[in-house]
Amino acid sequence: MNAPTLVTTAAGAVSVPDVLVRIIADKEKEVAERMAATSRSEIERAAAHAPPVRDFVGALCQRIGEGRTGLIAEIKRASPSGGLIRDPFDPPALARAYEAGGAACLSILTDGPYFQGTREHLEAARAACALPVLRKDFMIHPWQVFEARAMGADCILLIMACLSDDMAAELLELARSLDMAVLAEVHDRRELDRALGLNTRLIGINNRDLRTLQTDIGTTEDLAPLVPADRLPVAESGIRTPADVQRMAMAGAHCILVGEHLMRQADVTAAARELVDAR
Repeated sequence: MNAPTLVTTAAGAVSVPDVLVRIIADKEKEVAERMAATSRSEIERAAAHAPPVRDFVGALCQRIGEGRTGLIAEIKRASPSGGLIRDPFDPPALARAYEAGGAACLSILTDGPYFQGTREHLEAARAACALPVLRKDFMIHPWQVFEARAMGADCILLIMACLSDDMAAELLELARSLDMAVLAEVHDRRELDRALGLNTRLIGINNRDLRTLQTDIGTTEDLAPLVPADRLPVAESGIRTPADVQRMAMAGAHCILVGEHLMRQADVTAAARELVDAR
């Protein structure tokens, strides 16, 4: 296993797992190109005219209060580890199917080079249902936060492995000023300690090791008990069966984010319902 690399980017100086080094470098270039095409003032105006924010945290809490799983159901066409996952790919139909299956929220990939995601996927899926939406992307610059709100996102993802503490705090406060929720994603104890210093209720525990791309849901079992009661741990990656959901709940994670497993099912509604009702 290779050691993480110290990378200095717009996100600050941060020790980055090797698999993320190229992704962040590519994202820096991509964001610079989009910023050149759309100024900060223009993207801020677009964010101000976006659809009203939907309550992401409230939707998860509602499911938990019902004794069900707070499922964040993901819409993605491809991934670096899984290749092409779903084709044909219809984000509005998938959004409606997830909603019918009891999902609390959606997660939608907007990264193009590695996940074949687009802004249009998020906009179309959100318009097709009433669920709050997480923009799933590599957030490294404040401009992207305004862009997320402009496209209708109700929540953004902050991957602690990609961000310095200062940049994570800056992006979080900007998101909060736009009334968006923030999911702070961690993989180990050090990242968890850093994330707990942020003013967000949502703590994502990624069971996928970003250095090897291997998954182990034992990661949530190790870290979720360390999350304070006033936060909401969200187990991410490697969750496929009702038994997996029950393991996560026993560890204290009553919310889950599931993508590839659901994307590979013929009946997405039934697959989502199976996980939502597993508690």
